[in-house]
Amino acid sequence: MNTGITDFKVIKVFNNNIVLISQDNKEKILFEKGIGFGKHLGDIISKNTKIEKVFSMEDKTNSNNFNELINSLDKSIIALCEEVIYMISKELKEDLNEKVHISLTDHIAFTIKRLKNGEDIKNPFLVEIQTLYPREFEVAQKAVTMISARTNVYFPDDEVGFITLHIHSARNEGKLSNTVKYAFLSNTIINLIEDELNIQIDKKSLDYARFITHIRFAIQRITNGTPIQNDLLGMIKQRYSRAFKLSEKIARLLESELNLKVVEDETAYLATHIQRFKSLGHK
Repeated sequence: MNTGITDFKVIKVFNNNIVLISQDNKEKILFEKGIGFGKHLGDIISKNTKIEKVFSMEDKTNSNNFNELINSLDKSIIALCEEVIYMISKELKEDLNEKVHISLTDHIAFTIKRLKNGEDIKNPFLVEIQTLYPREFEVAQKAVTMISARTNVYFPDDEVGFITLHIHSARNEGKLSNTVKYAFLSNTIINLIEDELNIQIDKKSLDYARFITHIRFAIQRITNGTPIQNDLLGMIKQRYSRAFKLSEKIARLLESELNLKVVEDETAYLATHIQRFKSLGHK
């Protein structure tokens, strides 16, 4: 593995297998069995050393924030979180946004503290998160298994949902706020449909999964300005008038939250899903 021009200078040793180093004015996290054994601040590691995995901190602000974080936490927690991040990267077979080293580490450390204090963790968007991001949820479950085994702290499914959001944001430019917003919007839309139609939607049904997935891609289309055409627009407006009126309310909600225009064709597609909920009752 080509790891740079100059040798590595040790900044911090997390455990025998994980170290934070400086090289070519960049900070990097190195993974290799035994690489941290006997090493101390300022020690030099040859650039030709075999390295299993390298995470680089390219952004100076991220690097500063990470250093501030690791100085406030026990190094065993940092090491555990880095192992979790490495596992996530391997499972997804892709590089993650470097912000994950700060956001997920901080989140896990704080959650461990809360759970040890006996605090109850509730995630109001758990079902939406699991439906929107099934692959990330699966990996988050593996992460929680790792954390629980090492800390002897039980992580509830609600917390798996929160870690799922961090994983998804790490795959998408590190924008956790957008990930949370999509889950919030999905939850709000479902509640609106249930209230307006006086029904209870089965969160385990295929119809629910299809609708949540549709909302996810609809938000992406609206955000990206992707054109969409619905040749059945006129028929849907006439035949499913109540569902279409409700879909217009949802469209206004999306416009308000996203500050973007929702076209009628998109609204019509929402109406077809709403009509199905209405027809089946889902009570």
